[in-house]
Amino acid sequence: MARLTAADVACWVLKSSRPPDLVAPGWAAGTARDLDRCVRPSYRLGLVHPGHPVLLWVSGRDRPGVHAVGAVTGGPADGEGGPTVAVRLVRLTEPVDRTELLADPAVRDAEVLRMPAGSNPSWLSPGQYAALRAHLAPADVRSCAART
Repeated sequence: MARLTAADVACWVLKSSRPPDLVAPGWAAGTARDLDRCVRPSYRLGLVHPGHPVLLWVSGRDRPGVHAVGAVTGGPADGEGGPTVAVRLVRLTEPVDRTELLADPAVRDAEVLRMPAGSNPSWLSPGQYAALRAHLAPADVRSCAART
């Protein structure tokens, strides 16, 4: 694929191999957490800006998929282990399972599904983001809309 442009990206995807309980101990469904997430240094970081929608994708064998939604709250910054991005995420009441997204023709070609070990951040196109939102529980859609 050619280099991404701002018009290509409707939502950033930050991946984690750890479930939300380990990302932020005590993080209850429906509540927000402010986090700094590690990202890879690349040209993509120049496209990440406060206010952009973001989601937390949990990889691995235990319930892989979308576990939180929110927004970027700060531009990329230098962290101890490399670049980070500040985000505010609301933990979903019910995660959106990877298999559910793979069955949806509007989102199954998303980078995070095609290349799960790919770059962090990953991204969703406008059509993919709309399709993902259709899989959210009603309470989670409200949380997502309030922050995007």
